[in-house]
Amino acid sequence: MNRRTMTVTEAAEYLGVCKDTIYTMVRTDEIPHFRLRRRIFFSQETIDAWIKQQENLLMDETEAM
Repeated sequence: MNRRTMTVTEAAEYLGVCKDTIYTMVRTDEIPHFRLRRRIFFSQETIDAWIKQQENLLMDETEAM
């Protein structure tokens, strides 16, 4: 099994946002993450699924209009 985890910096690069945005999203539970001791990590597989979910929500909202 090839499990890829990302740090805050890597997740910010992956999503094309700044680290402050990632920290805000973590603080408000907008993005799936986990902590190991005091560090924040993201599973690439989970982030990819979350992105797909966000796309589907946006498409549903657009179709409802």
